[in-house]
Amino acid sequence: MSITSANQLELLQTADAVAREKMIDPSLVVEAMEESLARAAKSRYGADLDIRVKIDRKTGRASFTRVRTVVEDDAVENEKAELTVAQAKPYLDDPKVGDVIIDEIPPVELGRIAAQSAKQVILQKVREAERDRQYEEFRDRAGTIINGVVKREEYGNVIVDVGRGEGVLRRNEKIGREAYRNGDRIRCYIKDVRREARGPQIFLSRTAPEFMAELFKMEVPEIYDGIIEIKAVARDPGSRAKIAVISYDNSIDPVGACVGMRGSRVQAVVNELQGEKIDIIPWNEDAATFLVNALQPAEVSKVVIDEEAERIEVVVPDEQLSLAIGRRGQNVRLASQLTGLDIDILTEEEESKRRQAEFEERTRLFMDTLDLDEFFAQLLVSEGFTSLEEVAYVEMDELLVIEGVDEGTAGELQARARDYLEEQNKKALEKARALGVEDALVEFDGLTPQMLVALGEDGIKSLDDFATCADWELAGGWTTVNGDRVKDDGLLEPFEVSLEEAQNMIMTARVKLGWVTIEELEAQAAAESATEEAEG
Repeated sequence: MSITSANQLELLQTADAVAREKMIDPSLVVEAMEESLARAAKSRYGADLDIRVKIDRKTGRASFTRVRTVVEDDAVENEKAELTVAQAKPYLDDPKVGDVIIDEIPPVELGRIAAQSAKQVILQKVREAERDRQYEEFRDRAGTIINGVVKREEYGNVIVDVGRGEGVLRRNEKIGREAYRNGDRIRCYIKDVRREARGPQIFLSRTAPEFMAELFKMEVPEIYDGIIEIKAVARDPGSRAKIAVISYDNSIDPVGACVGMRGSRVQAVVNELQGEKIDIIPWNEDAATFLVNALQPAEVSKVVIDEEAERIEVVVPDEQLSLAIGRRGQNVRLASQLTGLDIDILTEEEESKRRQAEFEERTRLFMDTLDLDEFFAQLLVSEGFTSLEEVAYVEMDELLVIEGVDEGTAGELQARARDYLEEQNKKALEKARALGVEDALVEFDGLTPQMLVALGEDGIKSLDDFATCADWELAGGWTTVNGDRVKDDGLLEPFEVSLEEAQNMIMTARVKLGWVTIEELEAQAAAESATEEAEG
């Protein structure tokens, strides 16, 4: 078939029809037609030629042209598409390198094979354009809820028709043992949209915590309007969930608003989540208060927080232990997810036994090191003294408040404590030197003889070795492995060296060695501060 023999407007009509059907830009279809015609022309005139086709957007006329470029004499690689300055003189008055010569060539006759090839090119371009449109559309909808219709199930994964595309609800993203049949309507959360070789992949979820948050946003107008905010969500999909909310209007109760009249609002969410029980909890800035709320319905006697380790210790009455832990640890696990803290639950009896053990351990320490009888050692522990350093260097007045202690007794206590500490320091220093710890590290401010022993036993014997350490190697820290927080022990952690103190010591060592200047550190700190402010 010849392009000239066909109705030229038919090309434009076909392009418009395809564009409307696939909901893409008509110009993309016309460009695909131009490329397919150019390929057909190359198969007729030669693959080495640079042939281009232009379809007039108004008349539909297709013009075929051959393009040749003027290059340097020694740069000709394709004689059919390139020519030298001398070769270009018959075509141009003053040819220069980079000039382009365009010649119109006769339209080609499209045979059966060429027509089939052109059709494939057009279909491929249309599919690519359709995929791009789908990706752009659903990328902007990631993080929202979408309604769809179940099309089929493949190996436990549900394929959902979401309008202009298909989404995948994987087996692990379904609630419990949900089963769907073809044609069932389904509501899902768009968790992720990825551009892949086979087209945009839309990943759906019904187990994501965000799915519950979005459902509440749909049911509770105050959340949609921003009067109430969902601060955290923790779910055991299909079984139980906890959601923390806060109200920015003192006249509105966030929990009551989410529950609704006679529980109508929360019940609508529960029904969508296959009967999942939902605890709605008031959020609080104070971590201890928030945790007490999160562990409901269990009662909490006492909360002890270790902010550096991001752990929290909860003491509950003996009869409340099973309620606080929940079936298979569900209640405490959800409370931990909600607060972002690792939670240890103890009964009052267990805490009492532990405190008694600590009391006896400290009593024995003072008896052995200060040569005291049991009664006097217990007095020191009862007054809050936990270490020899506290006894040795505390203000005299704090010892005098102990019943039966006068200035002479207090002075004797401090003298004994200091003598013992000095003797221990002397032995530790000798051991550190025996391990090969160098003088530069021994004389470094902030490191005690006991710390030097710990460093020497780990092979850190010079100031250079110390300066190459990471702060967490000294102070310890926490890392997340497979979703679980794992403790990293620090070399100086037993000496209660904080992460900030470790950072300062390492930087001081690097400045002493000349690896970095104070000005560079200050500039780096200023840059980090500016970055944090910009992100904030």
